[in-house]
Amino acid sequence: MRDEITGPRRLESYLAGDWRQGQGAARPLHHAATGEVVAEIGAEGLDLGEALAWGRDQGGAALRAQTLHERALMLKEIGLRLMEMKEVFYQENFWTGATRKDGWIDIDGGIGTLLTFASRARREFPNARVIPEGPVEPLSGDDSFSAQHILTPRQGVAVHINAFNFPVWGMLEKIAPSLIAGMPCLVKPASQTAYLTERVVRAILDMEILPEGALQLLAGGAGELLDHLDVQDVVTFTGSAATGQKLRAHPAVVANSVPFTMEADSLNAAILGPDAGPESPEFDLFVREVAREMSVKAGQKCTAIRRVIVPRAREEALAQALSERLSRLAVGLPEDEATRIGALVSLGDREGVRAQVAALRAEAEIVSGDPERVELASGSAESGAFMSPILLRARDPMGAHAVHDIEAFGPVATLMAYDSPEEAVALAAKGKGSLVSSLFTADPGVAAEVVTGLAPHHGRVLIGSRHSAKSSTGHGSPLAPLVHGGPGRAGGGEEMGGMRGVKHFMMRTAVQGAPELLSAVTGEWAPGAPTREDVHPFRRPLSELRLGDRISAGPRQITRADVEHFAEFTGDTFYAHMDSAAARENPFFDDRVAHGYLIVSFAAGLFVEPNPGPVLANYGVDNLRFLTPVYFGDALSVTLSCKAINPRAGADHGEVRWAARVVNQNDELVADYEVLTMVAKDWPPA
Repeated sequence: MRDEITGPRRLESYLAGDWRQGQGAARPLHHAATGEVVAEIGAEGLDLGEALAWGRDQGGAALRAQTLHERALMLKEIGLRLMEMKEVFYQENFWTGATRKDGWIDIDGGIGTLLTFASRARREFPNARVIPEGPVEPLSGDDSFSAQHILTPRQGVAVHINAFNFPVWGMLEKIAPSLIAGMPCLVKPASQTAYLTERVVRAILDMEILPEGALQLLAGGAGELLDHLDVQDVVTFTGSAATGQKLRAHPAVVANSVPFTMEADSLNAAILGPDAGPESPEFDLFVREVAREMSVKAGQKCTAIRRVIVPRAREEALAQALSERLSRLAVGLPEDEATRIGALVSLGDREGVRAQVAALRAEAEIVSGDPERVELASGSAESGAFMSPILLRARDPMGAHAVHDIEAFGPVATLMAYDSPEEAVALAAKGKGSLVSSLFTADPGVAAEVVTGLAPHHGRVLIGSRHSAKSSTGHGSPLAPLVHGGPGRAGGGEEMGGMRGVKHFMMRTAVQGAPELLSAVTGEWAPGAPTREDVHPFRRPLSELRLGDRISAGPRQITRADVEHFAEFTGDTFYAHMDSAAARENPFFDDRVAHGYLIVSFAAGLFVEPNPGPVLANYGVDNLRFLTPVYFGDALSVTLSCKAINPRAGADHGEVRWAARVVNQNDELVADYEVLTMVAKDWPPA
């Protein structure tokens, strides 16, 4: 959708609180399929040092004043509003050469990733500004000195340098974890498709949901941007390995030890298992998946299949089946519903892919397609960057180099044969590190052998089979809960991965001290910290509850009748509870023992407050361990302490985590666990 003004729009950067144009002449940006000028870009003369300083001072301070849940709720609202206006973005998506189906991955996929991060953050993180990580580590015998790791936001700017092929998803999947972590972002999209990124950023900023300084945009060259980095900043990069290595070696990055996450070139492989013959479902799934990965986004995807590794006995059948499928894919204007392969992002990119195919032909022959000509269903090959899908076949895959080193970033893949599963793994590893590899097999033995061989060389491995065909998201789909990255030439970085991705933008610190002071920092009660036992804690609503509120109860003696009744009532007649002789043969027991779940049930009976009150529900138990056997005649006592209080934003209740310790008459720890409850914020309810 064009602006109301006549002619292409001049892209602007949003820096230090204002939309700004670069100085001097702008560079024209062309519609990938028609050659029409759709926008102009340039960032000369913009003060990037000021922008980074403003992001740190304004955006960082505002985000760190919020809790993780408050940041996540902002992203939720942004995501829902973006979904309502997505048709605006789809119109400019066509300018990139992408079909509507391609755009769904970028636009709906990007917004969906944003919403997924927002949801998981509220589910997996506390509604706090600090994330305690791992258990409290006791450092003294009397609980007077302890330690715990915490995560806090880095106090810099997350600089995101993105690739041209996913102008929406590439931005949203990076800013989501950054903003949840509490780090402001400066997004620098690739120039060729920056118009779509700018359109989305304008929409977000117009919502006025994010605090000032939380999101900035640089539309144009990076200039001296990295010169202004300091020790608290973070850089993420998606693009070519050559550019990434250059940026990673930037003096400011090196001098300040700036964390640098890179996602770069990747010669991803798809392997057909030796069990998958031409009549098998896996063979057909494999052909469809390879064809899809060659055609989606015209093959301009970092996760696209570049190397097609098949058993030698299946090579001819696979070449024929894949060639036939590729020949049926219509190439044309991305707006046309019949089009299955749109245009590459520019004529220059098409020339680059042609040159890469020429280099590959030193070691491989073309099986299908012609890099110099294309049969179009619509559009013009002179003005649009169209290209037919090209399938090559390597003559000597194990002895070749180019087919494992050169990534033709378009609808191009190379077929290569193997003679054993070990050779298939070796061929995949010759890519020197990839984002993703696929194995299509129905044989569990093949899956175990090949996947464990592939794993050290890939960030993600997909196993395709008839059993998951209907639900599989496919080879080329990075998903918000899973890591997106890979070793070696793929960059050595890691993006997304659910809440792992958030932690990339936070500092992990070990905090040591007296438990009372440690709890004040972490927001979690630690053994040795002050406690309060004046009122049963189940009578306190969230507004009155404090860390360390506790109840101690017991003892209750365990009898033979208790154990036998529990066994009969539940059906749990495991021999260690019912047969003295058999129990004494067990290396862990001296005689018959009480059921672990009987112990937990009796503990609940000791600490529960039965009347209606602010505790609304018990929704689980975490980290349950049974540490000392309980015999007939043992007397059990329980202490339940309020460990963590997590108010739920926008609700009239929150979660409370309680530390439960069950001991016997000798003060030996019998059971240790955490009880999870929902507690009303006020009682009685307003």
